[in-house]
Amino acid sequence: MKKVLIAEDSSVIQNLARKILEFQNFEIHAVKNGQQVLDELAKADFDIILLDINMPVMDGMDCAKAVRALSDKKKAAIPMIAITGNARNYTMEDFKAVGFDDFLAKPLNFDALVSQVKALTE
Repeated sequence: MKKVLIAEDSSVIQNLARKILEFQNFEIHAVKNGQQVLDELAKADFDIILLDINMPVMDGMDCAKAVRALSDKKKAAIPMIAITGNARNYTMEDFKAVGFDDFLAKPLNFDALVSQVKALTE
């Protein structure tokens, strides 16, 4: 079973994404900020990370840079999807520059969520 780490400070979005992905047989671990992502990565392996861009403590952009800078090459290469409520403020180039593989705009399109996660974890 593929393991997904979701970092999202909105519990509504976190819970919806969890339900959708669990239904697709993904194992979900959810945290509230980028620092918690790094803490989780230190303890376990994941197949993909979904990162909200606007979070307290450490935002998605800084977290993505930190993941890509990890000394563990396998963990540094984990596919990452940015989740953003203000996609207009960023371009795909901005996301690529910090290491994201793709992005999803809010409100989340759950078909897109499932297809992107599946595409990046096969």
